[in-house]
Amino acid sequence: MPEKILSKNMNKPPEGRKSWRITVAAITRPRASGFSTRTLVYGFAGVIAIGTLLLMLPLASSTGKPTSPMNALFTATSATCVTGLVVVDTGTYWSFFGQAAILLMMQIGGFGFMTGATALISVLGRRIGLTQRLLVSESLSLGGPGGMVRMVRRMAIFTALAEGTGAVIFFLCFLTRNSPLFALWQAIFHTVSTFNNAGFDVFGNFKSLTDFQQNVPVLLTTAVLFILGGIGFAVVMDVCKARGWDRLTLNSKLVLATSAILLTGGTIIYLAAEYFNPGTLGSMNFPAKLLNAFFQSATTRTAGFNSVNVSALLDCSLFFTILLMFIGGASGSTAGGIKVNTFGLLAATVFSTIQGREHAGAFGREFRTEQIYRALVVFLLALGVVVTAVLLLNVTEKFNFLSLLFEAASALGNVGLDMGITPRLSTAGQMLITILMFAGRLGPLTLVMSLRQCQHSALYHYPEETISIG
Repeated sequence: MPEKILSKNMNKPPEGRKSWRITVAAITRPRASGFSTRTLVYGFAGVIAIGTLLLMLPLASSTGKPTSPMNALFTATSATCVTGLVVVDTGTYWSFFGQAAILLMMQIGGFGFMTGATALISVLGRRIGLTQRLLVSESLSLGGPGGMVRMVRRMAIFTALAEGTGAVIFFLCFLTRNSPLFALWQAIFHTVSTFNNAGFDVFGNFKSLTDFQQNVPVLLTTAVLFILGGIGFAVVMDVCKARGWDRLTLNSKLVLATSAILLTGGTIIYLAAEYFNPGTLGSMNFPAKLLNAFFQSATTRTAGFNSVNVSALLDCSLFFTILLMFIGGASGSTAGGIKVNTFGLLAATVFSTIQGREHAGAFGREFRTEQIYRALVVFLLALGVVVTAVLLLNVTEKFNFLSLLFEAASALGNVGLDMGITPRLSTAGQMLITILMFAGRLGPLTLVMSLRQCQHSALYHYPEETISIG
């Protein structure tokens, strides 16, 4: 419903005093109750709880013995939050049942349980209510419920096509190394994990993709899948619909431009820093170095796979990796982090301020002030969470500061890369990382949704004063 806002300036005050501007607002639209935010939190928590119970069953482990509640909870949280950090090796510890449960949690966590439920209801021909439409549109960053059902159907079709194509390619690649049945399972598992930016693998012994450093089809297909999943379906659909840069929305332009800059810059930095490092790129020929530098740059922003030994990276590369993990992928995607939308908006705002522009913007469009505020809140709160987590980890763990900072950033960014310390964390450390993974998956999303729900028109404005900056 429309808002009726009446603005009135009071009489001019005496000389030397600030003016007061009074705004009286009669708001006739209903305020959100916060139901959508709670539903997302409870929904993901419910999936994690069920997954924990399944992984605790003797049937889920390869030895036939029950798994400890902490290991089961950590793995279920990592899978549902599409992170990829593990305390036990996925390929050797879990049975087929356990791996299948992890796969299902990755698919639900990446696609979104509310989005998946909407797609299922749509297939069954049931009517979808307005509350669910609003909830799904918020979780996908669509901006409104219009066309939501059609969007969800297209998402399901796109996901099936992308994962189906990836599975075929991976099956052909893995067939030369394994039996057809096992190669098929590896292909399916790896495809779901890749497209949903989960970072889990079933290759065994915590190796990830280090055995495929020279395998161009595997690395490139993996990169394409998690890049598609990481930029978000809304951006993919906008690109297909617009068929030209000028017709893209500002959001799509910001996501694509920022992602391209980070991907290109990351490739150059990794290639330059690790070129002569014998533990990573040093022993490879130049094409392989370029391929693995590109893969490392792409996977760092939430995919979690690694083709080189992460713990062997130089300190400068590790610190740069932390920065990329903190940024993450796009809003409404399977990726985590503060999102490239947030980072791109803040970077463009800084650039506009340096240029002396009164209103921040990019690509011939201006940003809304409230969006800049939200981006700042997300950035600062995420930074505060990382700092607090590292301080606590330094109390509970005996590892060096950089390793703990890397672990915290990887967990909060839902990346899954680690320096080999995750299985050696104490119970307190594992619980803290579990909380970080959950907060990383839902934190920025629920925070922004809460800010939208709590936003209201001010009844009055205080006098303005100047603050010294710099």
